[in-house]
Amino acid sequence: MKQLAFSELVFPGATHTRFAHSVGVFHIARQLMSIIRDHLGNDIDDDRAKVALAAALVHDIGHGPFSHSFEEAGEKLDIPYSKHEAVSADLIKNSEVAEVLAKVHKGFPEEVANLIAIDGPTDIYSAVVSSQFDADRLDYIQRDPLMAGTQHSQIDFTWLRSNLEIGTLQYGVDDEPVGETETFVLGSKAFFAAETYILGLFHLYPTVYFHKATRSAEKLFTYLMVRLHDLVKNGDVDRTGLNSQHPLVKFLEHSNQENFLPMDDALIWGSIHQMVDAEDKCLQEIAQRLRDRKLLKCIDARGDRFPRHLSVHVTDEILDVACAELVKAVDVWNLENETITPRIILDDGKRPTYKRFSEGKGPLNRIHINMNDELVDVSEVSRAVNASGTFKFLRAYIDENDADARKFLEQKIEDIAKGVKT
Repeated sequence: MKQLAFSELVFPGATHTRFAHSVGVFHIARQLMSIIRDHLGNDIDDDRAKVALAAALVHDIGHGPFSHSFEEAGEKLDIPYSKHEAVSADLIKNSEVAEVLAKVHKGFPEEVANLIAIDGPTDIYSAVVSSQFDADRLDYIQRDPLMAGTQHSQIDFTWLRSNLEIGTLQYGVDDEPVGETETFVLGSKAFFAAETYILGLFHLYPTVYFHKATRSAEKLFTYLMVRLHDLVKNGDVDRTGLNSQHPLVKFLEHSNQENFLPMDDALIWGSIHQMVDAEDKCLQEIAQRLRDRKLLKCIDARGDRFPRHLSVHVTDEILDVACAELVKAVDVWNLENETITPRIILDDGKRPTYKRFSEGKGPLNRIHINMNDELVDVSEVSRAVNASGTFKFLRAYIDENDADARKFLEQKIEDIAKGVKT
């Protein structure tokens, strides 16, 4: 399966796979582990190290076809076996993957699954797998822009790795010391390289992962899955263009490991070609749009339309208020103009530049710089990181021929802007 799902519609070179990414994560995890080994020597916990390396290799094993859009459809349909965390845990503990991992020692598959499931790092070993400077991020920040062909997110990985060390971090609550832990630390010479890493990772989101055309395809795929599910559950498989034994139909009928495993991008694309001939007009239209790349048109409310109408003194808080008003108005309009698939599909999200301690998951989930033998969170000394804030977006997707939807959106955005105090 492809790492970036529909991104190849925008960036033709972005066809690399999750397998390639996973091997890359494993390779970088070994490099990070060698730094831990050099620091701890004979005190290294070999069992924890093996668990972390195995977790790095299989961390993405539970992702379905088209990645997060498949997962979003699963959330709308309340399909537990579409969540990659749940699928990963099951595959690691109850499949041929478990048989391989169990050769290390009894209980090893469960240890690997538990480490992947942890919400934030708990020690230096788990930080290799999940933190703001983990092997996963260090791979995809290099791999994704390379394959997409973008230039602005490049980092100096060699310099970062050369200046990476292990430091002892004291932490506490309300200025009262609680304990200390070992964590990855970047030397002061790598300060600007650390800034580049944080900002490069941040820039990938608005430019690649959140690209408006990519998100349009993802939204279409989500609603295709929703409509297909409704038809299957209602016993109307014959109207889908698929037969009752099709793997996708079987998965929607019973979402379990056996029916999940055949799911991949190739199967879905083949299904889309078949659904173009579906008797159900809604399913047929969505499938044809995806096949022919006739995506829904984007009206960028937060990044374009509202700033046109609001004063030059517009703030992030003012935009938050305006966007919240628009979401409510669109929900009402969609109800009043009800169709199988909403005529106006909203897409909102956000991505912070860097998660500070108050927003993070413990002291190990921070990037520290060694400044004169003092470990300092990068957000405390980097003006660039602090100034960049959070990227937020609210977009509306509509049929290019739906003049009523476009007119409503344009007028509502202008009316809301007039009513917001600036």
